Amino acid sequence: MPPDGRDRGWRVHGVSAVGYRHLREGTGCQDAHGMLRTREGLVLAVADGAGSAPHSASGSRWAVELALEAFAPVATDWARLPDPRERKARLTDSFGEVRERFLERCGGAPAPYETTLTVVVVADGWLGHLSVGDGLVVVRTTGSAGPAHHLLPRPPARSEYANETVFLGSPSALAQSRADCVRDAGVDGVLLSTDGMTNALLKHSPAGPPLPHDAFVGHLFQRLGRDGYEQDDEDRHLREFLASDQISKVTGDDKTLLWAIRT
Repeated sequence: MPPDGRDRGWRVHGVSAVGYRHLREGTGCQDAHGMLRTREGLVLAVADGAGSAPHSASGSRWAVELALEAFAPVATDWARLPDPRERKARLTDSFGEVRERFLERCGGAPAPYETTLTVVVVADGWLGHLSVGDGLVVVRTTGSAGPAHHLLPRPPARSEYANETVFLGSPSALAQSRADCVRDAGVDGVLLSTDGMTNALLKHSPAGPPLPHDAFVGHLFQRLGRDGYEQDDEDRHLREFLASDQISKVTGDDKTLLWAIRT
């Protein structure tokens, strides 16, 4: 289900673009993204198919589809379940359901379909996050000093083998996934991305963890929130930008951005 820009509390936009390495190899885009509006909130999901897996484009689409369905019951107002431990447990249970159904679709052999998965649930008073692999999530809060951007903690980047990402079908996926609940009524924006945009979205410091690139992330939120926002025009603008030399210089991978702001 592609995200739309309709104003029902949150404005959402998403785009996936093929990387130049995949264009050169003729493999197509292996990323996927999707959004589901529930009665009380949103479910947002992005997935990045493994470049070495021959059917990972199908795997990433399946992962997003299954995540939107499995996480929908969790997208409820905080007042319905004001216990962060129980909220976190439900996020983990939903991920377990996604993984089980993913393995069923793969016939128990996930290697040709492997993909990462990052899911965010947004509802009144809180935000839930669950991910496996190397996706990232940035949230925006707005206070008296203006907007601030925060990178949510990421799951372990590696599996039991040093050179492998943890994928949805990996034996260690449940153990190495990460679930978080953010209890903050000031959250008014969220951005999900596959790892192809990491170098553009984050600034790295040798003295500490990476931080959101405020100028770039802020620009994305500003464009989505402007009065003249028009979905088709924004889609064209983004696709041109993601295919530009500016972005291609920092990544040859597929690129996905999915973000939402409270309107």
